[in-house]
Amino acid sequence: MIPMVDLQRQYHDLRGEIDAAIAEVLESTRFILGPNVQALESELAEYLGVTHAVTCASGTDALHLALRAADLGPGDEIITTPFTFIATAEAIRYVGAEPVFVDIDPRTFNIDPEAVAAAITPRTRAILPVHLFGQPADMPALTRLAEDHLLLLIEDCAQSFGAHISGVQTGSATAFGCFSFFPSKNLGGYGDGGLVTTNCTPAAERLLKLRNHGSKVRYHHDEIGYNSRLDEIQAAILRVKLKRIDEFNQARRRVAARYAEVLEDLDVEIPYEDGIGVHVYHQYTVLTDHREAIMKALQAADIGHAVYYPIPLHRQAAFDRREKAPPSLPVSESVAARCLSLPVFPELEDAQIDFIGERIRAALG
Repeated sequence: MIPMVDLQRQYHDLRGEIDAAIAEVLESTRFILGPNVQALESELAEYLGVTHAVTCASGTDALHLALRAADLGPGDEIITTPFTFIATAEAIRYVGAEPVFVDIDPRTFNIDPEAVAAAITPRTRAILPVHLFGQPADMPALTRLAEDHLLLLIEDCAQSFGAHISGVQTGSATAFGCFSFFPSKNLGGYGDGGLVTTNCTPAAERLLKLRNHGSKVRYHHDEIGYNSRLDEIQAAILRVKLKRIDEFNQARRRVAARYAEVLEDLDVEIPYEDGIGVHVYHQYTVLTDHREAIMKALQAADIGHAVYYPIPLHRQAAFDRREKAPPSLPVSESVAARCLSLPVFPELEDAQIDFIGERIRAALG
């Protein structure tokens, strides 16, 4: 079997350090907002090149807390992509704002800056791009748009930890960067976890309160907040893995390069790197008109595969506005109908990639 991601193998490689880190937490009996959380936040801020790194309970919470800290709410429009996990737009609805979905670039699958420009209205308050599958969105173009129209730029970095543009990490140069530590992420824990980055000290202070029931001083609550705290065990695990994140991401790029060789002459479109930033391949996603045949062949060979994402958000029932038809976003719908993600993780071996390529070749006849 070749899984989509082999978390067991990575754990076995790191077992000594991880088990020791967990045992230390258990022995300390400090489980909430303890020294590992504080140390992790400092280490994350240094790695990402930001002033403040505030951990929380999940990537979804990171988005929600960032939007709250930005005072976005009812009557506000936030332009985002429909080709992403629901959490991106879900968080917009959490604060009462309206997600405005625009189409994507057909090569990178990231939000199209020209489509963003066309969607800006007097109600637009923010742009929320997603660095999908580990490829940075076109931040230079989006930054110009945000500056020209006085809009907030908030990044969904759930899939892009370690990706950068000219050495500038995703999530480090805008109002907020929102990260996920879900187990399958490039930097993943052994449960849920999230992070918000910012260079604004007042915003960071508010995030610290919002994640902890609106409280800075125990039993003094300045506003209604949330119970969204990263636990010590997850922080300890993430500290072990953070030391190796560049190694992990370089290995993912090696896997992607091998796939490109193996799939080069087949009737599939391999991932496109636009040269704007460094792709870290959270997913390796191809486009094909023969998805069902390939999926059937992979399943028969016990090879993991997935469709991220089969239904764009503007077509989801959760965002159905019956008083008007959903927007026409043909690129997103075409990509959703043709995309297929193949196994990708740092430990994936060349022989396994070659075998996956053989199965796809056989499926295509």
